[in-house]
Amino acid sequence: MPKMFFGTLGTETNTFSPIPTGWNAWENFLLVRSRDEDPGRMDPVAYFRPVAEKRRWKITRGLLAYATPSGMTPKPVYESLRNELVSDLKAAMPVAGVMLLLHGAMVAGDYDDCEGDLLEHIRKLVGPDIPGGAVLDLHANVSDQMLAQASVLVGYKEYPHTDIYQRLENLFHIVADAAEGKTRPVMHSFDLPIIGGSYHTNREPMRGLVREMEDLEKQDAVLNVWLAHGFEYGDVPFLGVRMVAITDNDPALAKEIAEKMGRRFYAMRNEAVSRPDTMKNCLIRAIAAPKGPITIADTADNAGGGAPSDSTFFLEEMMARKIENAGIASIWDPVTVSICEDAGRGACLPLRIGGKLGPASGNPMDVTATVIGLADNVRQELGGSQMSMGRCAAVKIHLSENRTRDTSPECGIDVILSQFRTQPVAPTIFTELGIDPTRKKILVVKSNQHFYAAFEPISADILYAGGMGALQSDMRSIPYKRVDTQRFWPFVEDPLTRKTE
Repeated sequence: MPKMFFGTLGTETNTFSPIPTGWNAWENFLLVRSRDEDPGRMDPVAYFRPVAEKRRWKITRGLLAYATPSGMTPKPVYESLRNELVSDLKAAMPVAGVMLLLHGAMVAGDYDDCEGDLLEHIRKLVGPDIPGGAVLDLHANVSDQMLAQASVLVGYKEYPHTDIYQRLENLFHIVADAAEGKTRPVMHSFDLPIIGGSYHTNREPMRGLVREMEDLEKQDAVLNVWLAHGFEYGDVPFLGVRMVAITDNDPALAKEIAEKMGRRFYAMRNEAVSRPDTMKNCLIRAIAAPKGPITIADTADNAGGGAPSDSTFFLEEMMARKIENAGIASIWDPVTVSICEDAGRGACLPLRIGGKLGPASGNPMDVTATVIGLADNVRQELGGSQMSMGRCAAVKIHLSENRTRDTSPECGIDVILSQFRTQPVAPTIFTELGIDPTRKKILVVKSNQHFYAAFEPISADILYAGGMGALQSDMRSIPYKRVDTQRFWPFVEDPLTRKTE
């Protein structure tokens, strides 16, 4: 029975973030060693093992390591994780194939391209003939080194990422077919001079582009087609957007598809990119709406892009406007969580909330609040993955001194405080703390798009707010130091035409 090795090592690195992706970040999200029998809450292998067994393949699992997006990973931490994963593979050999779940935008001290470096180490170990590949986040900055060292790179197609395990299954079949001699995968990428913004695949024109990619894959010779949107907060020289096509031993077809689909995306770039409104305009629209919940995405403080997730701009504005029957999820404030735990459910006390990580977080808010919910391990699900917020507290901020004991749902602003810095992706962030989000007029979620799949069914409308916080939606305001911005849209209106002239 042929053996497939599987491991994961990934995070999305915001090189402008002051928060290092050190050991705590890995341990708080996902760090499971090969010797650990039970992977716990997140086991990617469990989703494609039945598929492998049906094909009579054995799966051997190595290190599983993933971290919430932050700043750069310290060099010793990355090298330790990389070496552990490579050692796991060495211990598992001989193998017929290698599968990895990576990100594609991980940066560490002295390593601009962690994925390319890891893939090179693995290629040196297994040799040139063993097929190996990786599933990448669509916000990958795909490098030439990644393309050179992997047999195949398969990326998510959906944003929000509801297709993670579908792509793992795609990768398994491609690598297994190659190992069995059924196919000979070849890759080609079309490099687009675009600094990627936010491209939501749940709406047109991106929805149509995804359908086109899926239709192409129905051809026998086409194994996979996907778009790497790029990660604009990674200040690395190979930042950008790439269209990737994989065919069965037909490099000309791969090149044709990658360029055709790449130019298709380039033509729609202005229409496809998301442009958030201001915080104040979103609140005005939400207040005027005839019914709720109106869900507002606080995109500038999205932990999923490396933001601190402790900004208070929305809270301050909502308190100034005396907006009630509202909820905010979530503010990263482990110190205040501990204070609420010590005070206990039902306690009414003064609290200082958020605003701790720097100017992009706003001012800490001094409030009078009642502890209305406590939970030891609040979990959410995105695309089959369990994400832990750790210990959390829900507090009701009172906007009137006469109602400091009123804990009815329509009173005040309910705020979720979390131990771990993770973006809210599901209404369970409220419900596990005893709050019914469907009864709120306004919900503010510190996320860019991953919240959409789970919040859309309960929302009367969804709005996107940007500007106030660490993540700027206008790429032209990002202070790049290592990227030649004059080669890219939106800094240049039509760089692809200029490049080919």
